[in-house]
Amino acid sequence: MMKRMGKVMKAIAAVATVATMASMAACGGSSSGSSDGGGKKITIGIKFDQPGLGFKQGSSYSGFDVDVATYVAKKLGYSANQIVWKEAPSKQRESLLQNGTVDLVVATYTMNKSRADVVDFAGPYFVAAQDILVRANDKKITGPKALDGEKLCSVTGSTSAQHVKDDFSHNTQLMEQPGYAECVTALLSGTVDAVTTDDIILAGLAAAKGNGQLKVLGTPFSEEPYGIGVKKGNTAMVKKVNAAIEDMIKDGSWKAAVEKATKGTGYTPNAKFNPPTKIGDASWIQDK
Repeated sequence: MMKRMGKVMKAIAAVATVATMASMAACGGSSSGSSDGGGKKITIGIKFDQPGLGFKQGSSYSGFDVDVATYVAKKLGYSANQIVWKEAPSKQRESLLQNGTVDLVVATYTMNKSRADVVDFAGPYFVAAQDILVRANDKKITGPKALDGEKLCSVTGSTSAQHVKDDFSHNTQLMEQPGYAECVTALLSGTVDAVTTDDIILAGLAAAKGNGQLKVLGTPFSEEPYGIGVKKGNTAMVKKVNAAIEDMIKDGSWKAAVEKATKGTGYTPNAKFNPPTKIGDASWIQDK
């Protein structure tokens, strides 16, 4: 009887040990980020519809913003396959950071005061200028002042169209679309007369979508410092990202990424501002 009881107790102890180990394994997980079998992850918001900057084709991602984000992620300790790419439309960038859906936003994100009130910025990593895209045979629209009474397209949540309406052409008819690809389609079909946003975005769109049917006017009329968005209050992350941007400029990776992104477009970044200096300086924050 005693011998039988001893065997039962040993069996119970063995089962308890296995159960405890299983419980510990279930609670363990990865040290940070995702627990989907590969350890830590970083989620970065980019545009999916901007050729040359942030563009998704199938399961691959390309463009200058993608290259900057990949470089910064590597400096933060993440390999390329540890990056989770998330689409960040203009009107959703703040909320994606605020609710923790993404860790960073690298999406042609102009550093301005209203945005800096709710998110923090590292950078800038590039300084663009607003310009205008028209059909190649258009001789009427020569600059922002010539847009008065014309139909203009820009993206919901962007500052570009509002800048034109506020400062140049109050009678401009504005069409807002969810993405710039839709604006280009409207321009090619004649639904609108012009598209406005940053020059480097327009150059990429003209090269990828226009087949010679579109031209960038080359009449820049703003400074658009692109920052990397970080959740408000995460000053440690801002410092790390600023250091990564400085390293990218110093070691030549920044120049190589710009040249790759704009190859064949005829676009040259404004040498007065690029590559940016005084990374992390609050003076870059625009009023609008």
